[in-house]
Amino acid sequence: MKKTTSNIMRKFAAGTLSSLMLMGAMSGCGISTSSTAETQSVESEQTNASTETVTAAATEEGTTASEGNASATDTTAAKDVSAEGKTEIEFWFAGGKTAVGVIQGIVDDFNASQDKYFVTTVTQGDYDETYQKLQAGIAGNVAPDVALIEVEAARNLSDKDLLADLNQYTSNDSSFDRSDYLDVYFEQGVDGEKIYAFPAYGSTQIMYYNREVFEKAGVNPEEIKTWVELEEVSRNIKEQGIATYGWEPMWGEDNLIDIAFSNGAQLLSDDGKTVLINSPEWIEVWDSIGKDINEDEIMAVHSGGQGWEYWYDTMDDAVDGTAGGYIGSSGDQADLDFSVVGAMEQPAWDDDSTSAPTARAKQLVVVSNSTDDEKTGAYEFIKFFTSPDNQARWALETGYVPVRLSSQDSEAFKAYSADHPEILVPLTQSSHASVRPIDPTGGEIYDALKIAADKVELEGISAEEALNEAAETAQEALDKVNAE
Repeated sequence: MKKTTSNIMRKFAAGTLSSLMLMGAMSGCGISTSSTAETQSVESEQTNASTETVTAAATEEGTTASEGNASATDTTAAKDVSAEGKTEIEFWFAGGKTAVGVIQGIVDDFNASQDKYFVTTVTQGDYDETYQKLQAGIAGNVAPDVALIEVEAARNLSDKDLLADLNQYTSNDSSFDRSDYLDVYFEQGVDGEKIYAFPAYGSTQIMYYNREVFEKAGVNPEEIKTWVELEEVSRNIKEQGIATYGWEPMWGEDNLIDIAFSNGAQLLSDDGKTVLINSPEWIEVWDSIGKDINEDEIMAVHSGGQGWEYWYDTMDDAVDGTAGGYIGSSGDQADLDFSVVGAMEQPAWDDDSTSAPTARAKQLVVVSNSTDDEKTGAYEFIKFFTSPDNQARWALETGYVPVRLSSQDSEAFKAYSADHPEILVPLTQSSHASVRPIDPTGGEIYDALKIAADKVELEGISAEEALNEAAETAQEALDKVNAE
């Protein structure tokens, strides 16, 4: 079913929308509520997978859908007289228009704050492109000094000894306070004693609900402690005719993975040799959500469309009351009216489990073959970027999660959060979130889960069948890695 262009989507600038349309070309658009929903083509799945890293949280999670994708055109800061006599630090990053603007503002402030270093910037199309160009740049000895990349990319480069160990700088920095960084984000850049990355910001998917729908249904969101309870709320909303759907998960595997982790599921066995994605903990969750969508039709999933159309359609349904709420990125807050919607943390699966949705960091890394002066300058810039005030600024202007606890002490953050407590929800959830496990196969396990999620949500295939197939594919990939 094709929907009209959303009100939120109209916020896209023409150039940004054109870019997204090119990336999402040839994919379909639909909303799955029953087993008769159209199956997405392989081409559509590949298109969506290739663009996921343009946003965060949603994907998980890069730049969020609320920002769109910034131009992939390189824009290097002018090396004018202000750079003379200073050590130049080259910085590569990607982001949506909002994020790019905030990052450039922080860079400009850093350059104005001291006289020893001067950061020049080059924006890339997305995080995948940044990683690809970074690898090529390192091989050709033309890499930047510092880059903003995904966790998996940083880990891969660190394993090849291509990133500087930042521990040599933190150990000599009396102002460095490890305890002020949220563990879930900082630990994603640590390997033993080595600190190969600093978290630039965090992202975790949270729940947004329509205030009027919940009020009409007599629902207090603070009383929803489990997904089992949310399913019942969704059923009541549907049966009372208050909204067409009680709830809308976001298309893809991320929400289903989060819910499974909140049911005690694991990706791999403790020894790393066995894929566990078809264990009872996984099947129970995926089967329940699949039935909510395809049999009971108390939930729905928008899929396909051009670029991030499905994301905005999902947001629209929660805003206009078509659905009771949805799961989305913390970065969605920049586009939401909190007089209409509220925010809450993801709950546990049931009374016997604990809420454990994933939280992802975007990471700042320093390339090891930079000069000593460049690496020192890169560290000073990272320290500036992750300062409490700049982390507060980042959170307020983008909706993403600050990685410093003391960012909450900033006057601007305190003033804003007093009137908009929703900004605290992703921060609070991050304090007990789980780290998204590294896929040792280079992504094949998560690719198998993505295919399985589409089978469950869009085709109405049983979770057991879909996850058994996914586990077989993933196990073959894992066995190859372990045999090497």
